[in-house]
Amino acid sequence: MLIHMSQFELVLPKMGESVAEATIVKWLKQPGDQIKEDETVVEIATDKVDSEVPSPVSGKLIKYLFKEDQVASVGDVIALIETGDETSSEPIKKQEEIVTHTSPPIPEKAENTVEIEIPGIEHIKDKQTRESVVQNSTSRFYSPLVRSIAVEEGLSNDELEKIHGSGADGRVTKQDILDYINHRSSETSTIEKQKSSIPADPEKGHSSSTIVSGNDEIIEMDRMRKLISEHMMMSLQTAAHVTSFVESDVTNIVNWRDKNKAEFEKKVGEKITYTPIFIQAVAKAIRDFPMINISLNGTQIIKKADINIGLAAALPSGNLIVPVIKKADQLNLVGLTRSVNDLANRSRNNKLQPDEVKDGTFTITNIGSFGNIMGTPVINQPQVAILAIGAIQKKPAVIETEYGDMVGIRQKMYLSLSYDHRIVDGALGGMFLKRISDYLEAWDVNYQI
Repeated sequence: MLIHMSQFELVLPKMGESVAEATIVKWLKQPGDQIKEDETVVEIATDKVDSEVPSPVSGKLIKYLFKEDQVASVGDVIALIETGDETSSEPIKKQEEIVTHTSPPIPEKAENTVEIEIPGIEHIKDKQTRESVVQNSTSRFYSPLVRSIAVEEGLSNDELEKIHGSGADGRVTKQDILDYINHRSSETSTIEKQKSSIPADPEKGHSSSTIVSGNDEIIEMDRMRKLISEHMMMSLQTAAHVTSFVESDVTNIVNWRDKNKAEFEKKVGEKITYTPIFIQAVAKAIRDFPMINISLNGTQIIKKADINIGLAAALPSGNLIVPVIKKADQLNLVGLTRSVNDLANRSRNNKLQPDEVKDGTFTITNIGSFGNIMGTPVINQPQVAILAIGAIQKKPAVIETEYGDMVGIRQKMYLSLSYDHRIVDGALGGMFLKRISDYLEAWDVNYQI
């Protein structure tokens, strides 16, 4: 009976109900490296969030089974780790039995394909395709998502074979096939353009650059920026955007926070910002005007039962992500503060889970943090409205008192609401925006923590 070292199979973990696969971004350990328990082995990316996969065991990395830029499905074995434990049973797997996924088998049909849109976006389509696009006669691998898009667009096998793949080993990515479809009329020039595209630089994530002439530099969009670009254009082409503005007096809120922030942090253990107060006012206004908390599916209005508020957050990379506070109307100020701070911290450190950036019903973007006073944000589809919060500024204002009008210094800011005029009329949009302002201006300066 042979004595041998045990092998542990590191699998791609489940990352939420809506996520079926992830791209291997960067291996942080190489074969032969020692790994400690809970030490990060690999960085991965879904179409929602970037994440890290830690090792549940200590040992030595024997082999990784997916290359960088390859796509693995949830549950796939992505690496083998020698744990150092001696056992007397047969080895878990013989080396020649390990599937490397370089040339995976091509199924007859793409089943249960999952299409995942960008962070915070709820266009997740679980569907079964009705027919096979790629037959077993070809040795080229196409992911389930690429096959699904090809079926919907009626692409033939010959057309698929013509598409230049920018992924690992020439794999056709989602962006490749979308580019081909968008420029099908000029197929030849499109393919040549894809062939000359700048390759990904693993040291810089999915973006790289090259100096082409003089001081000019070409920078290839990274994966997330491509998805954001695609989603923003889709939103503008889908919704009839209208933006309304209101100026709100938030002097009471500013004075209350200045007076109570130290005590709040001492009692709660969290720093209080203005964001939880804004979210609380928005949630109250949505309860008053529930037809803002909807989505539109053709001619069907889907009225959402929960008030899930997304917060547009800038990442260190310069990209955007929208973590969501679920059932925000059921949280008090302390609960909202904890949720906001937690999501903000984990957004900056790429620690968000995919389920934390989905199912939003309304979005807030704080443009005031960049010194902007107002803006016209693009609606986060399939939602029908988005609120932009401008910078708080001291301004002279007329104050009405029982002794007559007087001029004083007040803390004011602009609120901008973009809404879909297909379903939200000016009256509803305007009243909803004014109600948010009313709640902010009515803030109780004696509010107890």
